[in-house]
Amino acid sequence: MSSGPLILERFLPYRLSIVTNRISGALSRHYATRFGIGIPEWRVIANLGRHPGLTANEVAERSAMDKVTVSRAVAALERKGLLARVRDAEDRRKSRLDLSPRGQEVYAEIAPLALGFERDLLTALTPEEYAQLDRIIDKLNAKMDGYGGERP
Repeated sequence: MSSGPLILERFLPYRLSIVTNRISGALSRHYATRFGIGIPEWRVIANLGRHPGLTANEVAERSAMDKVTVSRAVAALERKGLLARVRDAEDRRKSRLDLSPRGQEVYAEIAPLALGFERDLLTALTPEEYAQLDRIIDKLNAKMDGYGGERP
């Protein structure tokens, strides 16, 4: 934490972005060629695999992806037959999203792959370091929640 010049390579937001991009990219190589889906599509599938019936806006909120990216991912998954839209019974303007049977199969194949990738990645940390990292991530997320979408 410095008040001196911005040194990008030491700037926390930049460093976090780099590591998450590298991790997401490495994991996506496992499923991109096999299933023809990219990172945004996988994030939609992962969210719907755990929380069926979300709206596109709810997926955007849960995944911290912008609405346009989610909309494109949903459209691509629909074209590939991995996702189905169902009109919300209470609000016909909304669509609820669910994985199709094929989408559920893809989720069932990729989820263990992703968990295995995570297990392997975490071998770089001791259990204590992982617990500390988990707490730190929670603290940073709570701090960001406190900003309420406003710039600090």
